[in-house]
Amino acid sequence: MARHRETISLVDDQGQEHEFDLVDVIEVAQQRYAILQPAGEESDAVIFRMEDDETLSAVEDEEEFERVAAVLEEMDEEDEGEGEEDEEGAGGDDDDDEDEDEADDEE
Repeated sequence: MARHRETISLVDDQGQEHEFDLVDVIEVAQQRYAILQPAGEESDAVIFRMEDDETLSAVEDEEEFERVAAVLEEMDEEDEGEGEEDEEGAGGDDDDDEDEDEADDEE
């Protein structure tokens, strides 16, 4: 199922307008960041620092970028882990519990 994402327009230094899908907004070290992906493309997302509700700045400091990217990676890993847990739980694999009960009865 495709998720609807909010699309925003950004104007670059040359006055060119670019459309982006808002993927997420996260907070790292008391600073908010917008994760944007070029609209209609499957290219990599980009990270912008949110200066206020209307101003976004490119993250140019490498340490700052790495800090935000690490939080994004951690969030992705947590999302993947939740998906795996859901799949395991959905299988209804109660046989293991019965085997443990039988082993307890034999003792």
